[in-house]
Amino acid sequence: MHIVCETARLRVRHFTDADTAFIQYLLNEPAFLQYIGDKQVRDTASALSYIQHGPQASYAQHGFGLNLVELKACGTPVGMCGLLQRNELDLPDLGYAFLSAHWRQGYAKEAALAVLDNAREQHGVNQVLGITLPDNIASNHLLTALGFAPHGTIALYGSENNLYLRTLQPR
Repeated sequence: MHIVCETARLRVRHFTDADTAFIQYLLNEPAFLQYIGDKQVRDTASALSYIQHGPQASYAQHGFGLNLVELKACGTPVGMCGLLQRNELDLPDLGYAFLSAHWRQGYAKEAALAVLDNAREQHGVNQVLGITLPDNIASNHLLTALGFAPHGTIALYGSENNLYLRTLQPR
């Protein structure tokens, strides 16, 4: 198991093939389907394919990708957070999704700050984009709370999205 970073409450680690049940559950939550999209992950085989052709392929190609976020105390998975390098974008963007049962506890902000620090320190990333639908109020608020500044809009995957930019400074 490759641990990317840890916080006081969370461990952020690479996805493994054993994380299929969690991925299947997370990617079919109503908020994920509404604000991120339907990844057509309906069974163990499609969840494994998502992990192998998404996060794991990104680790191999870029050294980073979406990671599993789990509670450090008990190992319970609560979400995912990491950087994505999309072909359509020059800079990596911050991706995150958390199970609705774990919203409003500060986990997304805590994990994102640790992931951004890791991106700067381990991968030399200086700027990161944030992309979210205009009606995703919580995600727009989170990006602002993380220090991202509005940077216009961008059309991606058939939707107009708010675009944010953050320059990563050494602490």
